Amino acid sequence: MSTLQSAALARVKPSATLAVTARARELKREGRDVIGLGAGEPDFDTPDNIKEAAIAAIRRGETKYTDVDGIPELKMAVAAKFKRENGLSYGTDQIHVAPGGKTVIYNALVATLSPGDEVIVPAPYWVSYPDMVLLAGGEPVTVVGHEADGFKLRPEALEAAVTPRTKWLILNSPSNPTGAAYTGEELEGLAAVLRRHPQVWVLTDDMYEHLIYGDFDYRTMAQVAPDLTGRTLTVNGVSKAYAMTGWRIGYGGGPRPLIDLMRKVAGQTTTNPSAISQWAAVEALNGPQDFIAERAKHFEARRDLVVSMLNQATGIRCATPEGAFYVYPSIEGLVGKKTEGGTTIDGDDTFAAELLDAEGVAVVQGSAFGLSPYFRISYATSESVLEEACRRIQRFCATLR
Repeated sequence: MSTLQSAALARVKPSATLAVTARARELKREGRDVIGLGAGEPDFDTPDNIKEAAIAAIRRGETKYTDVDGIPELKMAVAAKFKRENGLSYGTDQIHVAPGGKTVIYNALVATLSPGDEVIVPAPYWVSYPDMVLLAGGEPVTVVGHEADGFKLRPEALEAAVTPRTKWLILNSPSNPTGAAYTGEELEGLAAVLRRHPQVWVLTDDMYEHLIYGDFDYRTMAQVAPDLTGRTLTVNGVSKAYAMTGWRIGYGGGPRPLIDLMRKVAGQTTTNPSAISQWAAVEALNGPQDFIAERAKHFEARRDLVVSMLNQATGIRCATPEGAFYVYPSIEGLVGKKTEGGTTIDGDDTFAAELLDAEGVAVVQGSAFGLSPYFRISYATSESVLEEACRRIQRFCATLR
């Protein structure tokens, strides 16, 4: 009897972040008092003007198939956004719209990877990058960005990782899971390496672009190194900045030959994104933007609260990230200690499991992101909930011996 699962899927692990969120919901249904800090989803609601645009689209009858990779109005809005906010010039034939940023990335990988092609994935990484590479037939090459370097990829580490088979470098700034963001100078350092290797394309995942704190000056690779624009795909979407995770609209800008290939993939898989969601995204990109900065201030206050309280927990060290809504604390000081029940904390997997069991706080273990011993917290929830969660983490750490 043949195996049902394909060889490609057998190489892939289920999403750890989705698994943690599902487990937290399951425990809540069982009556447990659980605080879930696993989901990367803003707790703010989609702004009313965006909702109204969707309702108006329904009433106009905008409920049919659209162009495979986006209606002209949305492509124009995306191109205007890239020009206005990033100084990037794309024609509408250089824009790809898909059901979420993840799909944009996957379409690019499927369209370009052949067996043996390598994709450099800096760690800590978003859990889906390596597995999407594997599904697309490529080989992920993990290169660690160490905490001492702000969890960011160093030029010399990139140089050492590039081979003749390297097809892509994936950069996520600000990062999920660390919140680390690259400065223009740091991106230029990576660009200098890439100029020596013209076979390497660059995929920048800028989904958290608008969640930047303090006086950090945000830049994306195509902006810093315009000479690399011909082999750069700049990916973004409406999920995080506009609190539209469930609407499923992501977009990318890049060279026309690449966009044409991505459209071909979409035409045989998802076809078009939801027509209604596309019209909502037009309003998101073209409408009022002032609420974004206001919400970012709330996220920054939450970041400061969580970083402060975690650094007061026994054995935990937590760096202050530049953006996104995650922190990535180290549990190096807890490894080898035992719980009251006698379980040894031998790594972040055990730490996360024991924390959930003892205190009902759901976090994601660092092993899921390619760098241990750490864990990820999403602080996209209220300050009162975060305070309580951090108090529970402090209590749990204090019991370890």
